Amino acid sequence: MTRRRPRTPTAPLPQRDGIDPVRVRLPVEGPWPTVRDHLVERLAAGAEVIDPMLAAGRIVRTDGTPVHPGDPYEPGAHVWFHRDLRPEHPVPFPVEIVHRDEHVVIADKPHFLATTPRGSHVRETALARLRRDLGLPQLGPAHRLDRLTAGLVLFVVRPEERGRYQTLFRDRLVRKEYEAVAVHDPAVELPVTVRSRIVKERGVLAAREVPDGEPNAESGVRLDGLRGPLGRYRLTPHTGRTHQLRVHMNRLGLPILGDPLYPEVAPPTAPDDFRRPLQLLARTLEFRDPVTGREHRFESGRELAAWTSYASWAAD
Repeated sequence: MTRRRPRTPTAPLPQRDGIDPVRVRLPVEGPWPTVRDHLVERLAAGAEVIDPMLAAGRIVRTDGTPVHPGDPYEPGAHVWFHRDLRPEHPVPFPVEIVHRDEHVVIADKPHFLATTPRGSHVRETALARLRRDLGLPQLGPAHRLDRLTAGLVLFVVRPEERGRYQTLFRDRLVRKEYEAVAVHDPAVELPVTVRSRIVKERGVLAAREVPDGEPNAESGVRLDGLRGPLGRYRLTPHTGRTHQLRVHMNRLGLPILGDPLYPEVAPPTAPDDFRRPLQLLARTLEFRDPVTGREHRFESGRELAAWTSYASWAAD
């Protein structure tokens, strides 16, 4: 018997700048006499933020009615609100649209722009921009790219179809190819398939390879061109571990240019410093559409700066 997932309650608040409201579920059991007491204890914002929000009616129940400061605790209920967002440095590069139909949007994401809201990157994300610019408030990602990686991302227009496109990535039915620029080393024999076990610990910036356990990451690497001391590489990930291509290129002794984590974690740059992007691009996506049955192949129109204008890029 198939167990159905609990249905997510419909948000009683509209999006703001392409950002969904926050939903908080109140535990079934707990010592809190009021909803306010639980929120003050649970949320890092504290009473100095929660109390004014309650007074202004900005925290609401699923039916849209506001929660008042003295309202008794409601076990298992949901409350909703919009966070007060911190200012973000605008990423001064556009999100290009490669393809759009009634089912999907294929976006060509620039470097430095996160795919979805997370941490300090909320408004300045591809998802928030596309929801606003295309007027598609229910748009959702089928997968993600690292913030520092540019290239193709598949977004799904209809929430009820999103799972079918996500399954393509889960089941490795999407053929992906990346392009990278790194220093050329003729001693590295290519093409090669790199396999290893990669782990990424919460709170640690860089992933790492470990010797024990079965490999969980596999990447194909081939040299696609030479330009002075540089090589352009075609990378084919057969799995989807965090930072996989960056880790595997570093393992080969070919760290990708502009990488702030591999081989060593570099000091953080200013949030408005966009001079040296990671030279990694999600170049192509190929898949059979699970809804229409059509075969798709999409290609990024972006170019890696270190390859097209190495002298000026290096000077920055």
